[in-house]
Amino acid sequence: MLLAAMLVFWMQPGFALCEAGFTRSKNTVNILMKNFVDFMLGSLLFFFVGFGFMFGGDGAGFIGAPNWGDLSFYKGELPVEGFLIFETVFCATSATIVSGAMAERTKFSMYLVYSAFISLFVYPVEGHWTWGGGWLAGLGFHDFAGSAIVHSVGGVLALIGAIALGPRRGKYGRDGKSRAIPGHSLSLAALGVFILWLGWFGFNPGSQLAASGEVNRNAISHVFLTTNLAAAAGGTATMFLTWLKYGKPSLSLTLNGVLAGLVGITAGCDVVSPWGAVVIGFLCGIVLVFAIEFIDHGLHIDDPVGASSVHGVCGILGTILTGLLATDGGLLYGGGWHFFGVQCLGILVIDLWAAVCGFILFFGIRKIHGLRVEPRVEDEGLDVYEHGESCYN
Repeated sequence: MLLAAMLVFWMQPGFALCEAGFTRSKNTVNILMKNFVDFMLGSLLFFFVGFGFMFGGDGAGFIGAPNWGDLSFYKGELPVEGFLIFETVFCATSATIVSGAMAERTKFSMYLVYSAFISLFVYPVEGHWTWGGGWLAGLGFHDFAGSAIVHSVGGVLALIGAIALGPRRGKYGRDGKSRAIPGHSLSLAALGVFILWLGWFGFNPGSQLAASGEVNRNAISHVFLTTNLAAAAGGTATMFLTWLKYGKPSLSLTLNGVLAGLVGITAGCDVVSPWGAVVIGFLCGIVLVFAIEFIDHGLHIDDPVGASSVHGVCGILGTILTGLLATDGGLLYGGGWHFFGVQCLGILVIDLWAAVCGFILFFGIRKIHGLRVEPRVEDEGLDVYEHGESCYN
């Protein structure tokens, strides 16, 4: 469990490098700082109250009880301090996803506010309904490692945040057409995705929370395989689709295709077959390309790193496909409609919760204090104006 927690923590630099690479160099300090803040604030707040909100009350009610830093309420079989760390790194991941969609134009002070709110309240509540033994878990909702609970929540919050902020200056012309704003380093982005791919081997297999005994050894081995196959299938599908669609195989989209496959398989990595994992990864890699294009060109929502498509759309798709492709209970395996229906209900309720919280949070901040930096700051870069230093000298 602790080794898996280390790997999931290692996803934080993966997210940081991926986001930094996909955006402009004048904002790199700001992006790196935000990724540190997510984990620093998330660790403190989840320890102080979030852990109790999520796992307190034996799963009863809308939300658990704040633990105020006292861990004695937890009665599970795992060492409570180790389990707290494991859940903390998952909480920080959900908050980090939002950073990419709101990059290059958000006030750092306001980022602190909404990052804290996500770790303190948004994530623990829906986590209480599911992993905390709440009402969705009682219905049989299955999300092994967080396609819905972590990724779709982060993706929906990212989408609402990007809407509240508005697009970056110069992103859309007077004719309404989208203009590409290239990131400054695909090398950093590629390294970030490799790190995330590695970290996912803690994210998914680690969610078994045990490795001793034949059952657990077989389980984590199976999850390792399905996780890797989905990632490979997602990247491959995106690569060939962009080759056919745009005439060239796009590295930037292929990187997101790998992540799309990883996000999609995270819900059902323990219950689908290896071939099922390939199907999930392939479909997520295909859908990703059209989702990014629709959100950018159709809805005119500026998401610099594609977070809402990768984590939101593919998190939703992976959760639903688990209801179809689970070898025990899946609709396509003769399990009937119940499990599939529960998966659809679960993802709907979880993401409605995220959307409502995101709307209140982001539009509330925009109304009360302002969410976006001044145009001059955005044009010249957040690094110097927000932090007094630059990444490259």
